[in-house]
Amino acid sequence: MSKQRLDFDAVRELALELPDVVDATGARGPAFKAHGKLLACAAIHSSAEEGSLAVRFDPSLRASLLAAEPDIYYVTPHYEPYPMVLVRLSRIRRATLRKLLGAAWLFVTAKPARSRPRKTQSGGPRRSRSRRVAG
Repeated sequence: MSKQRLDFDAVRELALELPDVVDATGARGPAFKAHGKLLACAAIHSSAEEGSLAVRFDPSLRASLLAAEPDIYYVTPHYEPYPMVLVRLSRIRRATLRKLLGAAWLFVTAKPARSRPRKTQSGGPRRSRSRRVAG
């Protein structure tokens, strides 16, 4: 069985199968968003190889992905600070791309952890009850 080369039409088809994903393609190329956040787009920076897809991905998992399949996944210095992995569409299988986009969707749509202190019923921040008054 010969391996079918994927293109951005295949990416569009797979991305739009995911819930709440919209085609946000514009002048800079194909792009897809979920809940208003970038999911994947054409890798347009000059450091990326032609025909590459930039996919938002959990940075804590990126290194293992790069180590497991370096012929498919890569990152350039430009993309390194961002939660993204670059994908050579000419080398990835359709089923693998579907799984990758699904993982990206989970990453993009996950609710962020609470970083603010909880508020009291009065709306103000919680304060310690023990306050010493000079006297």
